[in-house]
Amino acid sequence: MKENILLLFGGQSSEHEVSLKSATTIFNNLDKEKYDIYPIGITKNGKWLLDKDPKVDFTKNVWINKGISCVLSPDATDGGLILTREDEEVVKIRIDKVFPVLHGKYGEDGTIQGLCKLAQIPYVGCGVLSSAVSMDKAFTKIIIKETGIPQAKFVIVKEDEDIEAAIQKIESAFGYPYFIKPANAGSSVGISKAHDKYQLIEGIKNALFHDNKVLVEETIIGREVETAILGNKDLQVSGVGEILAAAEFYDFEAKYNNTDSKTIISADLPENTKNQIKEYAKIIFKALECKGLSRVDFFVTEDNEVIFNEINTLPGFTSISMYPMLFDAEGIDIKQLVNKLLNLATI
Repeated sequence: MKENILLLFGGQSSEHEVSLKSATTIFNNLDKEKYDIYPIGITKNGKWLLDKDPKVDFTKNVWINKGISCVLSPDATDGGLILTREDEEVVKIRIDKVFPVLHGKYGEDGTIQGLCKLAQIPYVGCGVLSSAVSMDKAFTKIIIKETGIPQAKFVIVKEDEDIEAAIQKIESAFGYPYFIKPANAGSSVGISKAHDKYQLIEGIKNALFHDNKVLVEETIIGREVETAILGNKDLQVSGVGEILAAAEFYDFEAKYNNTDSKTIISADLPENTKNQIKEYAKIIFKALECKGLSRVDFFVTEDNEVIFNEINTLPGFTSISMYPMLFDAEGIDIKQLVNKLLNLATI
């Protein structure tokens, strides 16, 4: 008997369009002999729509017009979806596992994970707490500080703080230039670099547009590298890839819209540096109590010091995404990868 899989995509975050691409990749590579897939798109204003068309390309947004209104019931006795047809007939569909492909807010911040937990349906990826603290860059930094793994110096600024007091706090902690990031925003959205006080104030204001808390970090001069993790307890860590950003830093535009940005699947680094990166990645994954998958990002300085940057608990599955490419280089192709992830689903 086939398992019923709920594939969730879209969502209300700034990464809605990226999610459509990731979900299309995952849908096309799930084992249709083993799974009956229920693709549900969430519109930008939060409406849930089921489009059960096996040939659908989610990026075309056909699902928005064709989809049937539905919800994932938080009632554990329902065991899955509740659909409302045009004739107002209510239909219940059992769901065995959920594959949330919702990047950013409301997707990898513990919210959808909490709904799955209430429904008592196993889901792919990290749990409620792990997702929440990993999505919040400030809390991630606080937790990783306890591991002793090197990371950039940082100051946290909240929206109710006096801006002049916040500037003084930052400038007394470490010098310019600064990287400014919303604490809770995916895919480098709202990030800027400040070389002076004016840029710092503008950067904080811009970041506060995306979140009510801002992380201000010292600038680390180094190569940007990434490694991927697969597993729950027995972890498989990929090789180390490198990002060559077309812009001054790897923001959303450089990541998804600038064709001059490049990824190198096997970074040219000493073996002991690569091993250090992979070991740090495992420590971070465990410290944040992650499950299933994550991509862990680091800087490597000129003298090969490894410095933690951030973790992404629901990395992209687009044609340019590092996570699936890193595992493909390990002999796990995209079809094997997405099916392995479903096997790792837990409540």
